[in-house]
Amino acid sequence: MAVTPPKTAHVPRPPRSAAPVSLKARAIAALARRDYSRKELHKKLVGFAQSEQALEDVLNLLEAKNLLSNARFADAFVHQRQARFGHARLLYELEQHGLDPELIQTQKKHLHETENERAFAVWAKKFGTAPINTYEKAKQIRFLVARGFSPRSIAGLRLGISRPLTVRHPKLRATSHITVGLPCGQSGSLKPACYHF
Repeated sequence: MAVTPPKTAHVPRPPRSAAPVSLKARAIAALARRDYSRKELHKKLVGFAQSEQALEDVLNLLEAKNLLSNARFADAFVHQRQARFGHARLLYELEQHGLDPELIQTQKKHLHETENERAFAVWAKKFGTAPINTYEKAKQIRFLVARGFSPRSIAGLRLGISRPLTVRHPKLRATSHITVGLPCGQSGSLKPACYHF
């Protein structure tokens, strides 16, 4: 008869002590996920730095190796958010990141050129139809203002109150609606006159 050896109690291994992560490694790991502005990365790492000078040295090194770039951050930030917000809000947020005025001015020029198209796209996605009364019109305008679009771009949408046409037009029925946001004479294949209500 075979003798079964006694079972020995399992003794768990002591947990390995995690090696301390260097400040540079933390910074590179953060930048591997997305771009940061220098100010934003400084704020993220300041709690792990032994001194302010040590943190500044790491940030300077990352900038010298082009791993940290305010210009690249600004491009990525605007590209990601420009489809949803107007230039006033985007420029304000860039200023909060402590970017140089030259970088902000470059982004301002680009955003200004596309402001009207972006305002119309945001309005069309959220509402899509002209306001039916002054309350709805104010609601749509407040929404666009909160998104940071300029009064000029909002005025360019011509958010007049939509109601059935009360005048006869050779190519439109009396109950048709003028499309909001399109220049006069550009409503599909029709070329209606401009009626403002």
